[in-house]
Amino acid sequence: MRGLDDTDREILDILLSDGRRPYSDIADAVDLSPPAVSDRIERLQEIGVVRRFTVDLDRTVLHEGVPVLVDLQVRPGRASAVADGLADADPVEHVFTTADGRVVATATVSDGDVGGMLSEAIEMDTIDGYDVDLLSDTAWSPSMAEAEFAPECAECGNTVDTEGESVELDGTLYHFCCSSCQSRFVDHYEDLRDGATS
Repeated sequence: MRGLDDTDREILDILLSDGRRPYSDIADAVDLSPPAVSDRIERLQEIGVVRRFTVDLDRTVLHEGVPVLVDLQVRPGRASAVADGLADADPVEHVFTTADGRVVATATVSDGDVGGMLSEAIEMDTIDGYDVDLLSDTAWSPSMAEAEFAPECAECGNTVDTEGESVELDGTLYHFCCSSCQSRFVDHYEDLRDGATS
C-alpha cells in the first residue's frame, strides 16, 4: 500500500482550500497532467483519505440563529453516542471528542435554544451537564502539513503503514497492518454476515 508523497499533500492542500478547483489548475500547480491528478485523487478516495467534497458556508452572511460553542460533560462510555447524535443534528457544524470523554461542538441554534437542540439530538440522560459560550467568530483552516497515511488496523488496532493491506466489504473500506489481521477480520465478518442472512 503506497503512502502519501509530497505531491499528494500538495493536491490535498489545494483541495482543502477549494474543493471545486479544476483538475487542470491542480495539474499546473503540481506539475502533473490532469489525468494523473484525477488518478491520484481517485486513489486518495479509495484509501479513505478523501471522504467527500463539501461546501464551506460563511455563516456570517446568513441569519439562522445564534452561533455557540457547547461543551458537554458526558457520562462514562457514552461519548461516541453523544458525538454521533450531535454530528447528525442540522444546527451542528463541528463535533470534537476530547481524551477525557467530553464532547465539544459548534452550532448555530435558532432562538438560542441550546437545550432544545440538544434534547432533539441526544438522550439527555447521557450527559451530566453542559456549558454554552456565544461565538463572535470562527475560523476553520485544515491543513495537511507533514501528515502521513497511518490508519488504525481494523482487527488489532495497530497503526497501518505502507506495508499494510486494505479490503472493501459491503461498501466500507477497512485497513489492516498485515495479511493475518485481514484474514481474521474478513473471516469473522463473513461469518457474521452469513449468520445474519440465514
